[in-house]
Amino acid sequence: MLQAVVICSEKKYQIIKQSDANEFLTFLLNNLHVALNGTNKTPSSIIYKTFRGRMRVFTRKVLPVDASDEARRTLLETEEFREKVEELPFLKLTMELPPPPLYRDELLQNVIPQVPLGTLLSKFNGSTEKEFKTYNANFIKRFELIRLPEYLIVAYSRFEKNRFFVEKNPTIVNFPISNVDLFDCLAEDARSLHKFTTYDLICNVVHDGQPEGGSSRVQVIHNENGLNWKICM
Repeated sequence: MLQAVVICSEKKYQIIKQSDANEFLTFLLNNLHVALNGTNKTPSSIIYKTFRGRMRVFTRKVLPVDASDEARRTLLETEEFREKVEELPFLKLTMELPPPPLYRDELLQNVIPQVPLGTLLSKFNGSTEKEFKTYNANFIKRFELIRLPEYLIVAYSRFEKNRFFVEKNPTIVNFPISNVDLFDCLAEDARSLHKFTTYDLICNVVHDGQPEGGSSRVQVIHNENGLNWKICM
């Protein structure tokens, strides 16, 4: 399998070179889907039928800061600044970790922030707005889910590249083991279509150490009662 990955990825992923687990998972799922003769339709492969969900994305261009209230109302009626809606599929939900604190606490110790998973998932509740910067304009986006997959993959990148080095965000995500409910993230017109909206944790990937030279390990549930976990290095 390792040799097949090297060939299929055109040596992007190699046996002797460490790579990002999150990026590799995306590569693996997409290539398995294609190898199974999958198409753009969800039922076309076991990969899409298992992991593929769907969301609505609302996008609008940010209004000029110096515009008056009257000018803002006028601009909102133009095609350029009118909110646009599109439906897009997803194989995983990508969330952003809050930035780590810049200063130490009163005991001169580094504070490792913590955030509940529900706070990160609020990005997809249909009302939380996120700003995205582009080269020539900024946009505000909000997301809401309209179809939940059988198995849900959530991802948050701990690594951020700046001009000089790669920095790791140490924020701890408090993740419930069972009954993670995404009902509030579903669009109102999609809630009646879902008999179940809760998920149990069955696997997670953890990165230990520094961005360069660290290691990843996988924790997988391996019995029916959900109490025993197996660590795979």
